[in-house]
Amino acid sequence: MGRIAIFTDDPGWHGKQLRLAFTSRGYSCEYVSLTECKFAIEPGRIPVLIPGFEQALPDAVFVRGVPGGSLEEVVVYLDVLHALKEMNIPVYNDGKAVERSVDKGMTSFLLHNAGLPTPMTWILRDREQALSIAEDELKKGNLLISKPLFGSQGEGIRRIEKTTDLFWLTSSHGVYYLQRFVHCDGIGYSDHRVFVINGRAVAAMRRRGKSWLNNVARGAECEVIDLDPKMADLAVKATQALAMDYAGVDIIRDREGNYTVIEMNSIPAWKGLQSVCDVNIAELLADDLITRRINKNKPEVIAAVS
Repeated sequence: MGRIAIFTDDPGWHGKQLRLAFTSRGYSCEYVSLTECKFAIEPGRIPVLIPGFEQALPDAVFVRGVPGGSLEEVVVYLDVLHALKEMNIPVYNDGKAVERSVDKGMTSFLLHNAGLPTPMTWILRDREQALSIAEDELKKGNLLISKPLFGSQGEGIRRIEKTTDLFWLTSSHGVYYLQRFVHCDGIGYSDHRVFVINGRAVAAMRRRGKSWLNNVARGAECEVIDLDPKMADLAVKATQALAMDYAGVDIIRDREGNYTVIEMNSIPAWKGLQSVCDVNIAELLADDLITRRINKNKPEVIAAVS
């Protein structure tokens, strides 16, 4: 039986779904926190030490969470992912994809650089310049979103609607990330989550928020939709732009009927999506990792370990 490490600090529902999927395909799974992994650069030893895999590295690792912490701590966690890839262990998603997507500034740049529609965005450190940009946008009749550079599930996000809102405009560890607010079409607030695996959009839903934040973690309702080919194509291209094995792509349809990518998630949750779609996402993820990454990689892994 093969062995897979699932990097997570809180397995929860998603960890259980993945374990069931991998077990049914002949792979045992161990939940491991990246905080417990370390390096030992010594002759005759495996240089990356993963609890439960001291004698042999796993056949693959599935990244379900990268802990926060100091810059040094996060660098070490990502170093573990990078090192495993260098040792020909499949990492799903790998460290590069995680780095690109958790950094909202780099995500915005990469989407724009690939010619994909994404909101106008400014990332800077100077407060006076940030205030000037915000004031100019408000004068033009636009609203702004202020976000932390790192974060998820709507934490720390605020909407700037009027000049008095500028009084509380604060940086996130010295960095201002400002993005033009995109008004969705239709009544109320909504956007779409498209789940992409290996260059294919496998499921999608509409999220209807109680406010302008459409995160499921914030109480948004999930609705099944027929996936528009244009939306599917945009989600796939966005995933390719960030070099991800799989992704949760957040897309909004604006009042003119155009699609815009507003978020990319390399460690996406899918419980809400699973509740309204008729495919088992954990099984699709397991199949892709095994058939495309583990089976293809076996000769290199054997050579690296021998």
